[in-house]
Amino acid sequence: MRTGFVNAIISTFAYTLLFYVNSWITSELVFGLGVNWIYLPAGLRLFLTLIFGLPGAIGIAIASTLISYFGELSSDLTICIGTGLISGFAPYLARIFVFSNVSLDPDLSNMNLQKLLLCILIYALMSAGLHQYWYATVGLQNTGSVNHFAVMAIGDILGSVLLIAVIKSCLDLIKRLRRTAH
Repeated sequence: MRTGFVNAIISTFAYTLLFYVNSWITSELVFGLGVNWIYLPAGLRLFLTLIFGLPGAIGIAIASTLISYFGELSSDLTICIGTGLISGFAPYLARIFVFSNVSLDPDLSNMNLQKLLLCILIYALMSAGLHQYWYATVGLQNTGSVNHFAVMAIGDILGSVLLIAVIKSCLDLIKRLRRTAH
């Protein structure tokens, strides 16, 4: 129980931090309200739910609800809670789907590039679809269209691939530095 709480807190802070870093470095790539051509936090959403499971989803949901409410999305708490739940649980649902249908081990030990790309694609389509459906349902202006769905899915895919590439590059660099130090 205690570990789950810690993982949810880690997820909340990590997601919030990367959201604001992404907003800063990709401010020129915003397509519309809640839609960005490159969305690095998408990769973190997937990573946190793959690693932490439900606590990761809860942490992301909390962070996204607060970011939405105190940000530009809406002052309507219901809209923000719905957005937060989708942000946290779309990657969690993708995780469940992938674990059930792609024979991925719970410890991710058999994760390969093909399975990772499938996870990213399933998550991006699910997240973009649920977000845009929610936005259309609650009547947010200039959201919920096919264009917004497509750009959000592309942004989630690109952001996920870029974040994972950065993480992989950093891990490779750490390995090289350790080897040269010995």
